[in-house]
Amino acid sequence: MTTDSVAPAGSLDVRIEPHPLGLRVHVRGAETLENSIAYWRAILTAARDADGCGVLLVDELQGEPLTEEQWLELVVQTDPDRVRRLRIAHVKPRGLQEIEYCELYARANGIDARVFVNETIAELWLREG
Repeated sequence: MTTDSVAPAGSLDVRIEPHPLGLRVHVRGAETLENSIAYWRAILTAARDADGCGVLLVDELQGEPLTEEQWLELVVQTDPDRVRRLRIAHVKPRGLQEIEYCELYARANGIDARVFVNETIAELWLREG
């Protein structure tokens, strides 16, 4: 299954494919709160039918990273209980952009997530914990 979706502004490309551990998601486009909400909603929909609970998220969004307040809004606008059922390896191949707080915030809220700059290392963490 491959899912392609485009945000209303036309600035988001989401590709979701099966992965041996659950899902591999590749997102490109503008780094906005609206785009983040849209791709997380697509992930949560696809995760219902996935064989595993792992999400390898390759995030190539461009622009200013979300603020802490926007991350909180993202959590409110998605389903935090469903997100907590996932193990998320969030890959930012262009660099972390000083967003280490999002990993800390996720973990403080019971979400099993880590942020990486390398997809291979992220997949290893996802596989081995």
